[in-house]
Amino acid sequence: MTNVFGPSHKDVSPESGQSRHEQVVFCSDEQSGLRAIIAIYNTTLGPALGGTRFYPYASEQEALADVLNLSRAMAYKNALAGLDHGGGKAVIIGDPATDKNEALLRAFGRFVESLSGRYITACDVGTYSEDMDLMSRESRFVTGRTVANGGAGDSSVLTAFGVFQGMRAAAEHAWGAPTLHGRRVGVEGVGKVGHRLVDHLIEDGAEVVICDVDERAVERVKTRHPGVEVVADKGALTRADIDVYAPCALGGALDDETVGRLAAKIVCGGANNQLAHLGVEKQLAERGILYAPDYLVNSGGVIQVADELHGFSMERARDRATRIYDTALKIFGLAEEEGVAPAVAADKLAERRMSEVGRIRGIWLGR
Repeated sequence: MTNVFGPSHKDVSPESGQSRHEQVVFCSDEQSGLRAIIAIYNTTLGPALGGTRFYPYASEQEALADVLNLSRAMAYKNALAGLDHGGGKAVIIGDPATDKNEALLRAFGRFVESLSGRYITACDVGTYSEDMDLMSRESRFVTGRTVANGGAGDSSVLTAFGVFQGMRAAAEHAWGAPTLHGRRVGVEGVGKVGHRLVDHLIEDGAEVVICDVDERAVERVKTRHPGVEVVADKGALTRADIDVYAPCALGGALDDETVGRLAAKIVCGGANNQLAHLGVEKQLAERGILYAPDYLVNSGGVIQVADELHGFSMERARDRATRIYDTALKIFGLAEEEGVAPAVAADKLAERRMSEVGRIRGIWLGR
């Protein structure tokens, strides 16, 4: 199996799944068909917060590697977002189109509850606010519920907004103006986050090129924005004459082959774990491509669901997500000043906050 007790964050490749996690829980309920894994990377800043991904993994090994990667990234994402939460994530193994049912979701909610608040779940790929409503009938530690049930609703709203803020910051750093007006942006994946990002880009005056394996997702965007250009696949998109590449599908989008052919000058998208392996961030920098770290720019969603834990206010959450722009500019500046890739600068800022704020938790309160 993947090594759960391996070296630290910066010493491993994203696909290896190796890291120092506090807790990894395997969950099984045969009657409902539930097979799930919950991974808690750390609780340095507070209870671990991260969504539940429902995906037809080819094996438990693949599912475990993914949940370890994703939970580790959540620790860094929550730290950079200024949240008092550690990193956690869950995966449910199966096809959500055929395997999802009420009993399975409620059984998973029971497993979340069994962790007594060490892990708080939310939506991710394959899960929706309605699913969170069902889980919340068995657990107090569920966020991202529907608005009708007192929740924050679909977290892709602020995820896309945050990615757009990160892209504005990248444009400011690269071209001197915080706008995508007149720029050509290629969006890979126009699902929950991608199609909302397209809305922001069109409103800002960008030219947009898209691709997606799901023809229905493409048609939805074309119906809303007839002027959007469609290309066949990721290969065609990354070879196209674009200024910005926005990966908004699954992880690992930036591999050696993709970086080698990429025409864009900026990479900024909503997908998690975009770097296929260590060293890709250096390849991007060597080619003069500005990379906006994924876990920074896509943190709007976790900001949205975290706000629900305090009585949800979209205005408050959106204001916090707007600050992604400022954090991105800070990271780009720090990277330039220290001669490192933005991904390295982002890690440093996140680790500094985990260390400095986490230390305070060690002060004994006598209770």
